[in-house]
Amino acid sequence: MNLAFIPSPSTGVIELGPIPLRGYAFCIIIGVFVAVWFGNKRWIARGGKAGTVADIAVWAVPFGLVGGRLYHVITDYQLYFSDGENWVDAFKIWEGGLGIWGAIALGAVGAWIGCRRRGIPLPAWADALAPGIAFAQAIGRWGNWFNQELYGKPTDVPWALKISEGTNRVAGTYHPTFLYESLWCVGVALLVIWADRRFKLGHGRAFALYVAAYCAGRGWIEYMRVDEAHHVLGLRLNVWTAIVVFVLAVTYIVISAKVRPGREETVEPAAEGAKGDAEKAAPDGEDSDPADEDSGPTGDIAPGAEAPEADESPQKADRS
Repeated sequence: MNLAFIPSPSTGVIELGPIPLRGYAFCIIIGVFVAVWFGNKRWIARGGKAGTVADIAVWAVPFGLVGGRLYHVITDYQLYFSDGENWVDAFKIWEGGLGIWGAIALGAVGAWIGCRRRGIPLPAWADALAPGIAFAQAIGRWGNWFNQELYGKPTDVPWALKISEGTNRVAGTYHPTFLYESLWCVGVALLVIWADRRFKLGHGRAFALYVAAYCAGRGWIEYMRVDEAHHVLGLRLNVWTAIVVFVLAVTYIVISAKVRPGREETVEPAAEGAKGDAEKAAPDGEDSDPADEDSGPTGDIAPGAEAPEADESPQKADRS
């Protein structure tokens, strides 16, 4: 008998009057805000303007949500298009079901559009946002806890997750894979922050490091899950996806470091232009007031000294 376990919520919805607050959607929203807030801080530190990350996120987030849902529906089509299932459920994103692979892929397309409109290099923006995305994933995974889904194999460890009887699930205690992935994502975010400070990563390499590190954890966590999934050569489809994406990310880091070493000096031309205009407008280069120059270094006429004669030459009166 397992006396210690992590309880699951009795419901994934909190009724606020006529408005249902769904735990899954709430976790996604909080994650997006954290990603944008932290990404904005990193962008400003890199020399960008405040608000730019949010402006581009307006494009990236909707694309990412659509991409994440499409990946889930395509890879788990039997949940929506097999006999006895209602295809309309494919649009019910609040009930869970977002594939991170599709979210990142299509979200990158949205970010690319936003960056082009602002004249910003996409790799630099992605580098600034990378650890924030990992933090967002760590928060978003708790949405699976609210929905009692995506858990692992049965276990009696003290941190086991207790699942209640429900549709397509059997009551018992299981490995809390949502918790494992949440903690892993926090570690990934900290790794990217440290590596970026230590090695001055640029040209998309901080983002690629985030992708590679996430894939390394997702591979073994995915292997523990017991929910229905497609298998290829004995491995779950998402495990193969993690392996392929990991190899691509590491390859990018190696090639990019050789082709474009170092970090971008300018990440937002508009911010640099505004800074240059401000420096040009500074009074340092302006001529001093002639009246001040006439009064000497201190601006006063020494006691007992006579004022310059009125017919004194202009060159002498204007000397500095």
